[in-house]
Amino acid sequence: MFRHLREDVQTILQKDPAARSVFEVLTYAGFWAIFHHRIAHALYRRGLRLLARVLSQWSRFLTGIEIHPGATIGRRFFIDHGAGVVIGETAIVGDDVLMYHQVTLGGTSLAKTKRHPTVGNNVLLGMGAKVLGNITIGDGARIGANAVVTRDVPPNTSVVGVPGRILVQDGRHISEQPTATVMDQALGNADPMGEIIRRALREIETLKCRVEAVEEEQHPERILRALDTVWDKIPEKPLTVQFDEMCADNWHPCPEENTTGDGI
Repeated sequence: MFRHLREDVQTILQKDPAARSVFEVLTYAGFWAIFHHRIAHALYRRGLRLLARVLSQWSRFLTGIEIHPGATIGRRFFIDHGAGVVIGETAIVGDDVLMYHQVTLGGTSLAKTKRHPTVGNNVLLGMGAKVLGNITIGDGARIGANAVVTRDVPPNTSVVGVPGRILVQDGRHISEQPTATVMDQALGNADPMGEIIRRALREIETLKCRVEAVEEEQHPERILRALDTVWDKIPEKPLTVQFDEMCADNWHPCPEENTTGDGI
């Protein structure tokens, strides 16, 4: 127990730049949530499940972090900030996992089986990430902020978006850019669907420019100048006179037909 406590303190000092001393670490909600969970989990495995549940709920009241006593947590697990974290009964978390606030390791089934995720070693779970169902998050994976993951994630893969999509795999970005080693803003904001939308918007802008160019070619001033050349060729006679001349040349009224009404 004390060995785990020492590791937990050292982990927080290493992974949180804001932690300056051991005494400051002792004020962290994540530290106390893990401390209480280790005791509750030991009670749970010994069959004292009611007592384990009471202890886990007391820890939830104190820290705002809910970890079911049946969940299996590895070594050097650090929950940064911690508010709103939920870890289900059959969840398994490996070693050296870094989890931010509002992360959920939840289930998608009512059956009393393995229904929560299995998280590998050295995994990063970004703020607000939702990992749901009996799936496996591979070693070294990174889940972006607010991502919703419902399928297995291969090792050394970064996943972002809703639903979660692979952004980085084996240390290489989908655009062949090298991945970062921390929870950077790019991982939190990047979204393949967003990139598709941005490309579509760029194409729309291109089409808009082409339409404006065509409209410029058909500008009213140019149309009027073209009409001027046409009107110059038209005889300078009123339209009524031209109409009368056309009628006089091509149609002669017949009195007989008008009398009977047949020619009207």
